[in-house]
Amino acid sequence: MRKVNTNEMKPYDWVSPKGKFAMSGKTVSIELGRDESSMDLLKRHPFDVEICSIPPGKANCPYHSHSAQWEFYHVLSGEGKARHEEGETEIGPGDAFVFKPGEAHQLINDGEADLVFYVIADNPIGESCHYPDSGKWLVRSPERSLIRSEGLDYFDGEE
Repeated sequence: MRKVNTNEMKPYDWVSPKGKFAMSGKTVSIELGRDESSMDLLKRHPFDVEICSIPPGKANCPYHSHSAQWEFYHVLSGEGKARHEEGETEIGPGDAFVFKPGEAHQLINDGEADLVFYVIADNPIGESCHYPDSGKWLVRSPERSLIRSEGLDYFDGEE
């Protein structure tokens, strides 16, 4: 058995070029040995677990949907909104929700403290994403590329 202590894990931090998107996270599955680039399901793991934190006034990433991936969220602390196809839903501690393939989503922290949550995804091979606000696609075949009719930067049309 491989064990890690998430309290001892160093988080990654990122902020988009213009600062609209920001997040900190702990990649629990990677610490437990997940090999993101492997096609071997024993090395890839059947799901990915992260503990994430969005600072006040930021969104976690551009509004997007996955072609094949399911994502389960569980809010630990803070308040915000989950943006989805029907609008926005208030979220807070204890709330749990799922986005299935094809359901566009985004988390927004409109509270005064960090919005902290678990996200668990199922890691399908051949996954792609659509970004409705900017009309682009993320395609993994085999590398990750963002396209409309040519290659694009991840934040093109988002900020």
